[in-house]
Amino acid sequence: QVQLVESGGGMVQAGDSLKLSCATSGRDFSGVAMGWFRQAPGQEREFVASVSRNSGRTFYIDSVKGRFTVSRDDAKNSVYLQMNHLKPEDTATYYCTNGRGPMPMTRMNDIDDWGQGTQVTVSS
Repeated sequence: QVQLVESGGGMVQAGDSLKLSCATSGRDFSGVAMGWFRQAPGQEREFVASVSRNSGRTFYIDSVKGRFTVSRDDAKNSVYLQMNHLKPEDTATYYCTNGRGPMPMTRMNDIDDWGQGTQVTVSS
């Protein structure tokens, strides 16, 4: 059974940092891209960041470039999202995902599996 389990969310103030982790199990994800999406209340789910197989390439939504860093550790079957200089508009539920191929994915149609999500709340 494929599982993606996120952790590390919480309530912080603007300017603070958080590091999200995603532990994977049930299959070998080392050959596919991994990434993060988020969904704020009343809004559609959106792409945040993704990393290719072997960590060769990363993609980010413009609003998080320079503040967020996506990474993976295939030896630990884990994916991470380091979030610095958090803003209130980053408030959302963050979902760990895996793509169907090796290259970073940005569209929901390119996603194979989803985690249950972890809540991030940033107060001003």
